[in-house]
Amino acid sequence: PERLGVDFATGIGGLWTLLDGWDTLREKGPRRVMPMSVPMLMPNAPAAAISMHLEARAYARTVASACASSTESIVNAVEHIRLGLADVVIAGGTESVIHPITLAAFASMQALSRRNDDPAHASRPYSIDRDGFVMGEGAAALVLETEEHARARGARIYAVVAGGSVTADSYHITAPEPEGLGASRAVRQALEQADASVDDVTHINAHATSTPTGDIAEYKALLSVFGDRVHEIPVSATKASTGHLLGGTGALEAVFTVLALHNRLAPPTINITEQDPEIPLRVGEAVELGDGDHVAISNSFGFGGHNAVAAFRSV
Repeated sequence: PERLGVDFATGIGGLWTLLDGWDTLREKGPRRVMPMSVPMLMPNAPAAAISMHLEARAYARTVASACASSTESIVNAVEHIRLGLADVVIAGGTESVIHPITLAAFASMQALSRRNDDPAHASRPYSIDRDGFVMGEGAAALVLETEEHARARGARIYAVVAGGSVTADSYHITAPEPEGLGASRAVRQALEQADASVDDVTHINAHATSTPTGDIAEYKALLSVFGDRVHEIPVSATKASTGHLLGGTGALEAVFTVLALHNRLAPPTINITEQDPEIPLRVGEAVELGDGDHVAISNSFGFGGHNAVAAFRSV
């Protein structure tokens, strides 16, 4: 247990507990508020619960950097292992905040799709008629460990977390830096950490939330790193299928990226009615990656100008 850690993120925390507690306070008075309200609403509750369940004593950390949170947790976990402070880390993220107040707030800032009559097709990254994201809920986790530890316990190794990076835009509380400068630095640094060149990358899981400005900014970031070669790399925008899990999305997309490498198959991007000509990426159908060695990156960018990128190698 002393060599097992937990790095688990959330973007918002126990919103439902907070709002339900407020309703109880107003309607029934302070004595009826649940005594466990604070532990249930605090953002570090998931990391604490996992660490207690597994008796993980190396460390338990919570990252709350909006939609970049759980990718940042993965990057942090790898650093902790490389520093020799843990052999195994459970890294991931969770979010469950689909509530009228969050929907109203995101809608008020024009971040959500307005296609309420067709929710299954509302999230459409890279489509010329995209108009915002669809909120999702869920959680995902990866077991990260040293190769020596994994082989000693006979674990199935799906991929290697080869590198990662976290940067900041320092530009705007909600809008991405228009040219993707902070995002491109995160991609470059992640590849440097992975000892990989731009020519090694054969798959990208994009942040791609289906917002008009966000998808363009990420494309500009990728174009600045990969040049015209970015138009040849299979890109997946999986939020079209899952919705946007906010603080949990990076971990889920890291799982998709790892499985893409393991299965040698980049997942499809659904709901593209007509691809935006300003974003001529290779998206749409699933793409077989083929045999050989592969490097893939998974991007996560969050409100506040948080950028996190994880780089993976096939095994």
